Amino acid sequence: MVNKINHRKLVDLVKYPIITDKTTKLIEDNQYCFVVEKQANKIHIKQAIEYIFNVRIKKINTLNKPPKKRRIGKFIGKKANHKKAIVKLYDKYTINLFSEN
Repeated sequence: MVNKINHRKLVDLVKYPIITDKTTKLIEDNQYCFVVEKQANKIHIKQAIEYIFNVRIKKINTLNKPPKKRRIGKFIGKKANHKKAIVKLYDKYTINLFSEN
């Protein structure tokens, strides 16, 4: 299992969920997308999401998004690259990303 010392690091691994039209369609298949730290691997991502959301994970796919070029006036820069994790949960688990207030 996960040590108590590592809980702080696990919470910092997952940055934020990705919410787009495509990912809301994936939620129907019980798949969720998150932006994670670049150095995170599948084992750490699984431990972090299971700890944060109290769910069981069936499968994880990760991909590194390359940086995109952006122009601001006459300057050409790059948008930061990031790592994306697509997490599939077992059927009896769900993650509530949209709070109902």
